[in-house]
Amino acid sequence: MKHPDARAAIWPVWASGLAAALLFACIESYLSPLSPGPIQLQLAFTPRAFGEVVHAWPPEHLARYRAHFAADFALLLCYGAFGRWLVMRSALTARLPIDWRAAARWMMPLAAACDATENFAHLWLTEMPRFGLAWLYASSAIVAALKWVLIGCFVLTVLAALATQAWARWGQRGRST
Repeated sequence: MKHPDARAAIWPVWASGLAAALLFACIESYLSPLSPGPIQLQLAFTPRAFGEVVHAWPPEHLARYRAHFAADFALLLCYGAFGRWLVMRSALTARLPIDWRAAARWMMPLAAACDATENFAHLWLTEMPRFGLAWLYASSAIVAALKWVLIGCFVLTVLAALATQAWARWGQRGRST
């Protein structure tokens, strides 16, 4: 049986991960009627591309998109905490190089910061037409793209950590037989 302190240290990891997964599923379901989807809006680097997505939506879909941000802010807090705590409170990344672990502990919090920046920009940009701000549309898309890159890097890090653990276990079995 694990030491009680170990369980106390790990429960926030699983609670934040479960909360993030549930929020993500709810948001995806809530935004599923939108076509084109929110990812296309996130990666709209120009005012024209942004406008093409927003103007393809009827007013109720734009209202739906704007209404999802409260849940999205909760989601980014959950996944940011989950990523940091998974690296810092679990043994998952213990076999990875220290520099890799140091980078991994910041991947999800930085992704969450990018997500928050994108959310604030989208709340403002979808409120009413904004002309002459091409830099803001591009900046919003850049932080959205960076968010997805950071999340992808984190997933690859977790997969590498799992593979490292599996390889270590496999090596131990080979020596014991």
